[in-house]
Amino acid sequence: MDYILETENLTKMYGKKAALNNVSIHVNQGDIYGLVGRNGAGKTTFMKIVCGLAQKTKGNYYIFGRRDDALGNVAQRRGLLIESPGLFREYSAEMNLKIKLKLMGINDPEEPKRLLKLIGLEDAGKKKAKHFSLGMKQRLGIGLALAGNPDLVVLDEPINGLDPQGIIEIRDIIGRLNRENGTTFIISSHILDELSKIATKYGIINNGELIEESPAEELRNKCESRIELVTDNAAKAMGVLERLGFSKMKVLDDGKINIYEQFDRTGDITLSLAAEGVTTFEIVRKLESIENYYLRLVGKDSE
Repeated sequence: MDYILETENLTKMYGKKAALNNVSIHVNQGDIYGLVGRNGAGKTTFMKIVCGLAQKTKGNYYIFGRRDDALGNVAQRRGLLIESPGLFREYSAEMNLKIKLKLMGINDPEEPKRLLKLIGLEDAGKKKAKHFSLGMKQRLGIGLALAGNPDLVVLDEPINGLDPQGIIEIRDIIGRLNRENGTTFIISSHILDELSKIATKYGIINNGELIEESPAEELRNKCESRIELVTDNAAKAMGVLERLGFSKMKVLDDGKINIYEQFDRTGDITLSLAAEGVTTFEIVRKLESIENYYLRLVGKDSE
């Protein structure tokens, strides 16, 4: 399979410490790739390397099929926002975009206006970037990353500093560009609940190592959804459940029963238990979030 971005054992050493250790990821054309990890896990280092802002120690990466030492003009098909946006503080949002477009050889006078509308800054007027709120700066940084309609856009914490409405708007922008233009995104975020609403594939990094790479649907299937059942007689309840056809179950130390299948049968369970004289004190369906799965995978002390 041809990938829009592929890395092979990408490693970055700072002295004896590995910020990245043999990381191999695979981003398909049209992915919204969620790069997940705690602060210091290696996400930003990875993004800097594949965007040409930092040198690798060893390994290779390929963009649009070309190795990193032979990218040539294809590097211009890559947009990025990493850490804080690089803004001309004395200029307006529109002027910042005009400068970026000019440097890219784009002189269409309507393009800055289109980008301003896209990122929700069409009313910013002549206000200087140094007076922008954090959210406005973040929006402008995303606009600069989108200049020139890149095929691959790398965004490091793109919703940082945004209010809830701003988060929704940026999420909609990413989704729309992905659907309508086929734009591929690599997005890091510590707000996994938001990331899970748009990501199509995940790479989970911990302590500089890639510990899992999964399509979103596969990862959702790995999340440990369950029915939690509390009765007055766990042993007898287990027998009833077995006769109902349940096999993926576990009795916890406190007598609670966790059931990991057939989540739509809570009604059958309570009726059958009552018929056998078992009292149900509590029955609830729990759907594990991707964030909880991540914490379970890397250990809760990682956050």
